[in-house]
Amino acid sequence: MNPQPPADDRDEALRPHSYDGIHEYDKRLPNWWLYTLYGTIAFWVFYWFANQIAHIVPSDTAQVDAAMAKINAVKMANSIDVTNDAKFWEMSQNSEFVNSGKQTFDSLCVQCHLPSMKGKSENPTAVGPNLVDTAWIHGGTPKEVYATVSKGVLAKGMPTWEPVLGQKKVVEVVSYVLSRHKQGEEVTVEVSK
Repeated sequence: MNPQPPADDRDEALRPHSYDGIHEYDKRLPNWWLYTLYGTIAFWVFYWFANQIAHIVPSDTAQVDAAMAKINAVKMANSIDVTNDAKFWEMSQNSEFVNSGKQTFDSLCVQCHLPSMKGKSENPTAVGPNLVDTAWIHGGTPKEVYATVSKGVLAKGMPTWEPVLGQKKVVEVVSYVLSRHKQGEEVTVEVSK
């Protein structure tokens, strides 16, 4: 026995099949449903292009790495040890420390050391020495570089920066300088003139 559809819907076409006595009307999907479907497809195409082709949207890996770098930067900032060279090298690999150090360097240090950090070797009229080669005037270990930046070398025109910037900013600048070097590279100490 097949149940009859309600009287007001009898002029609607039914599909020829029946499941468990249930008949389906042969109707078109509602427009709101179709617009939602087409909108979802258009969004998927845009998002795929932005993520995979144009790289406008950062990948999940990049987002996780950036979040981890921020967490590590906060941990390192809370436990700054200026006598530990390994800690300085670790900070020089953290993008948060390096970017903060670059901002401070760009605002205060480029006048003497130039944006390229090559100082006198690039421009003889510059005051500061080259910071990207392996020849250092006052020692090239991370704690020696920190001591030079924090205490300064007044005879050469390098001011004491720690009272002005604070320890954290000085550590960030040293981390930025060290990010342009490799841990364990051969360092030569020039005789101060």
